[in-house]
Amino acid sequence: MEVTYTDHGIFVSQERYLLNLLKKFDMENCREASTPLEVTHKLSKYDGADYKDMRKYQSLVGSLIYATLTRPDLSYVVGVLSQFMHCPKDPHWILGQRVLRYIKGTIKEGLYYPFTSDLKLRAYSDSDWAGNQDDRRSTHGYMIYIGDKLVSWCSKKQHIVALSSTKAKYKGLVVAAKELIWMQTLFKSLGIDQGTPTIHGDNMSSLYLAANPVFHARTKHIEIEYHFLREKVMEKEIEVEYISTKDQLADIMTKSLDGVKTNRFKSMTGVKEKKMI
Repeated sequence: MEVTYTDHGIFVSQERYLLNLLKKFDMENCREASTPLEVTHKLSKYDGADYKDMRKYQSLVGSLIYATLTRPDLSYVVGVLSQFMHCPKDPHWILGQRVLRYIKGTIKEGLYYPFTSDLKLRAYSDSDWAGNQDDRRSTHGYMIYIGDKLVSWCSKKQHIVALSSTKAKYKGLVVAAKELIWMQTLFKSLGIDQGTPTIHGDNMSSLYLAANPVFHARTKHIEIEYHFLREKVMEKEIEVEYISTKDQLADIMTKSLDGVKTNRFKSMTGVKEKKMI
């Protein structure tokens, strides 16, 4: 990991590591890709012939997981690839090569942390619905900021099938809330009071469910553990707030985006080229 100090902030990147990664898989001279994943991808563990070298595939995915330490824009596609570690097919390896081609074109990018005094905690939470082709499970993701600095992010497939988009989004909010509470506790132990953290979501039904103390019949199937978010909201330990889908930064954690949206969200999350800071 490479850390560069500027007059206005800190730039964290892994350019040397990514370059060695390209060389390791003989992709240093490959053509570049504008996005890590096609918008209309439909990967399945049943499609295509078995990839002949499982260890090579597993090595690639493991290496890409480490790359996500400074490249949150890779988190979703790496999560997709990791679902096939035990049974890689040819299309999965082709996607892995596409990710390397995307890295080739963005190898100088990393996370930029400007020097600012704002310490308020805020999070963006989102989920797709039944996006997995094999088991119809959803993927949730969150991005947590201290001021305008991205400090924690996650993209993960949910453990159970969500019966509605509201349930998938609500569970995503809960996961983000757990991380926020942990971070808030950490800051309190350091004597720093940050006020009430805010979670931004783009689904009105899930936000209403979190803020409304009335138990609706249509939510009886949601496990009790997930309703602790409602308790935290009622106790004013966490706020939930609606945000337009076009400004939902966590979109990059839950789905594949086109080139325009990818670049826009990367800029908003703090992923920049070194020469642009």
